[in-house]
Amino acid sequence: MSVFKNLPAAPIAAKNPQEDTRHGITRTDDYAWFRDDNWQAMFKDPSILQPEIRAHLEAENAYMTAAMADTEALQKTLFAEMRGRIKEDDSSVPMKDGPYAYGTAYVTGGEQPRYFREPRDGGERVILLDGDKEAEGKDYFRLAGIDHSTDHSIGIWGYDDKGSEYFTLKVRDLTTGEDRADTLSNTGGGGVWAPDARSFFYTALDENHRPSKIFHHILGDRQENDRLVYEEKDAGFFMGVGGSLIDDFIYIDIHDHETSEYRLLSTKDLTATPVVVAPRQTGLEYSMTEGGDVFYILTNADGAKDFKIMETPVTAPGRENWTEVVPHRPGTLILSHMAFARHLVWLERHEGLPRIVVRDRKTGEEHAIAFAEEAYSLGLSGAAEYDTDVIRFSYSSMTTPSQLFDYNMATRERTLLKTQEVPSGHNPDDYVTRRVFAPAWDGESVPVTLLYRKDTPLDGSAPCLLYGYGAYGITIPASFNTNCLSLVDRGFVYAIAHIRGGKDKGFAWYENGKMDKKTNTFKDFIAAADYLNQEKFTSYANIVAEGGSAGGMLMGAIANMAPEKFGGIIAAVPFVDVLNTMLDDTLPLTPPEWPEWGNPIESKDFYQLMASYSPYDNVEAKAYPAILALSGLTDPRVTYWEPTKWVAKLREKTTGNEPILLKTNMGAGHGGASGRFQRLEEIAFEYAFAIKVAGKM
Repeated sequence: MSVFKNLPAAPIAAKNPQEDTRHGITRTDDYAWFRDDNWQAMFKDPSILQPEIRAHLEAENAYMTAAMADTEALQKTLFAEMRGRIKEDDSSVPMKDGPYAYGTAYVTGGEQPRYFREPRDGGERVILLDGDKEAEGKDYFRLAGIDHSTDHSIGIWGYDDKGSEYFTLKVRDLTTGEDRADTLSNTGGGGVWAPDARSFFYTALDENHRPSKIFHHILGDRQENDRLVYEEKDAGFFMGVGGSLIDDFIYIDIHDHETSEYRLLSTKDLTATPVVVAPRQTGLEYSMTEGGDVFYILTNADGAKDFKIMETPVTAPGRENWTEVVPHRPGTLILSHMAFARHLVWLERHEGLPRIVVRDRKTGEEHAIAFAEEAYSLGLSGAAEYDTDVIRFSYSSMTTPSQLFDYNMATRERTLLKTQEVPSGHNPDDYVTRRVFAPAWDGESVPVTLLYRKDTPLDGSAPCLLYGYGAYGITIPASFNTNCLSLVDRGFVYAIAHIRGGKDKGFAWYENGKMDKKTNTFKDFIAAADYLNQEKFTSYANIVAEGGSAGGMLMGAIANMAPEKFGGIIAAVPFVDVLNTMLDDTLPLTPPEWPEWGNPIESKDFYQLMASYSPYDNVEAKAYPAILALSGLTDPRVTYWEPTKWVAKLREKTTGNEPILLKTNMGAGHGGASGRFQRLEEIAFEYAFAIKVAGKM
């Protein structure tokens, strides 16, 4: 029996059938009209959204509010708990760079970070950028950080005040705190200074929200006068610009989900044409870091599926000059690398767990930094300086609050700089973290990380929030999360399913969850639910599944494939209209996404495959569990009309009694609310839904 009582009538979306014929196959879409024809302009000015679309979204929000009205007190309680676990006036440990050390801090009650610097060895702290001050009067505000020039005199900072991820860049005098006249619009959000501190490079977004051009901006000039350094004509590639620690080169990084190309611009001649390192070749991936007279190349060249590290002379970086430094070791995936004056450092994943490896560049001697817990998260922060023996890394587990260390690569001395404070209190001994393995349909084993209180009964009665993502090779870390304690302390088992599509078990784990093997992702998640039910960690009726973005596609797929195995589903900004989106090459991410999902425009096979699993296309008459879909009006990644159409069709087709809810944030995009406490309110809402569905209010 449903826990949702006395609901008002749900909004019923009008139908306006539109036909689309591809590869001789005709499909009819009753709800295609939710896609505003003027969506590009609407992302920059949400007020121009078509009135009939706005009216429907507002009606959906009103229905959602009514359905969740009895959780308002619970939401406030959850929010207070989550906020109570945050040190509100927290500050990062400053990172040393030249005469200063740079960091971020929050003030009590503040939503946005403050960027500061202080003398290298301690002293008076100076606020460079006050996010709360800049956000005043804005419904949405997201900072892109601030990057200081080589001489530490000025900084580039960026902001997005619509949620559409079109960032405005400004230039600030770091001595006076005043902004200069330079204002650059429609950028990717950051810039890279030239060593002379008189100019910088940045990425511009086109009308379809794609990073298509790199420009060189001279301080004091108007944006329309900026020199075009490079234009990427292939809409299927992402692009960004960066710099080296030594400031010798500007990097232009061009890539999709399977192919890379770097172009280098020597800072000795800023007007030169960028030089290609290794021309793009389908399937060849590489990334670069500079080590004085050599570049270190992380690559999958020559069949190195889990990657290897090569070196090549700075004067002749072409692939023909690459020589092996760290060989390929199948099953040990190298994730990232950094070079310093005396050491080469990389982060790798071995047997499912991360570790940092340090190599002495002179002797070749290597050693690893690792931890003993059954499941944990490790992050490599590196350093802001090249001539150093000290790097920084962070460590946490589901039970252990985050710890920040400085590590001397020469002496191997580890210095604890900071342990995450939980003001309301946290005793790791009250909790259990486990890593179990769920058998998949084809004999594979799916890792599942669990967190629960020691006193939680494991007899099938415990509710469970089962989280999954499974795309783009992204690994969901087993890291400390103060928010989920609000569920765990109420008797929930919090579970992360490390399904195929991520790189949790190496690069092959990713390959076996993409393109024509995408359905493995969905089957793995269902296998995790089966295992948790079988082993009495929970039961099907007590499982609330959660995923966002590509993980929202996962939620839509498992809702169609096995609705009886989930008590509820939370789908945040869900990529559920897969086939229609992948057929629309005007959308921001469609061409770059084809190497991940396949191109249904050119391939009938991929068209039919997507049609077989696309959540929106496979909604049918069956009893769906309670579903909460979350959307952002100005989201350029998963457009608002995807969850809107999906919810409309689910509500039309379901034969069950559980509600299908849609919450659209009318003032935000893909990441939801921008402030740290505003975001907690959203999480509290989601958790209140899970608690209500589980009958634990």
